Amino acid sequence: MSDQLTAAQRVALSRQTTRPGTADYIAALFTDFFQQRGDRQGREDPSILGGIALYHGRPVTVIGHRKGRTLEENLTYNFGMPGPEGYRKAIRLMEQAEKFRRPVITFVDTPGAYPGLEAEAHGQGEAIASAIARMSTLNVPVVTVVIGEGGSGGALALAVANRVLILENAVYSILSPEGFASILWKDAGRSGEAAELMKLTAADLKELGVADQVIPEPAGGAQEDPQTVFDAVDAALSAALAQVAREGDFAARRWEKFRKMGTCAPEKE
Repeated sequence: MSDQLTAAQRVALSRQTTRPGTADYIAALFTDFFQQRGDRQGREDPSILGGIALYHGRPVTVIGHRKGRTLEENLTYNFGMPGPEGYRKAIRLMEQAEKFRRPVITFVDTPGAYPGLEAEAHGQGEAIASAIARMSTLNVPVVTVVIGEGGSGGALALAVANRVLILENAVYSILSPEGFASILWKDAGRSGEAAELMKLTAADLKELGVADQVIPEPAGGAQEDPQTVFDAVDAALSAALAQVAREGDFAARRWEKFRKMGTCAPEKE
């Protein structure tokens, strides 16, 4: 792993449009993916991609944020910013996974949940809170991989996991560095300085105990050699699922893990 990049440079890499996204990881790591659509209340939100698949022959439920690469895709997927319908769809898939005893694997890549008036009117805050609450009680193994941006509650709603894995150039924070700088200094131009202060890089998050494992990337980012990254994620994901399965007590251990964050130093490997 390279220690030469600044936090701001890693933020820029996490936002690369050519960086592999959720759909790419699903195609590379899973077979027989069957997409499920709709929240059964309002509409289909395509910025959340989810369904049933086989992972090394084992049935799993896989859910992730979906961004676009072209302008047309960005508009279709709302730039990876889900509305409440997307989070309700995720809850529906998680509850289905628990019913049929399937592990849940999530991929996080969002600047944050959509903050528009329509989303708020349709219950955005409640949907995010419900996703976080429901995910925390799932009695099946849950593993999250942060593959790009992990912004605010919109990311956390898919990341209450027994193991949180993060790519070397992914980031995970309470809001964007631009938003942080705008609030703290009234100057979004100081986002680079904000990125350093926010401790949002993979190395920072591992040291703080927020992430459990950092997955290395090729020089220049995951987009430079996607297959190498897919192989690394596959190995880390397989190991994490096996470890979580051995531990058991999935919901209780997940609750304990998140309650400890910020109260004590992480255990050394």
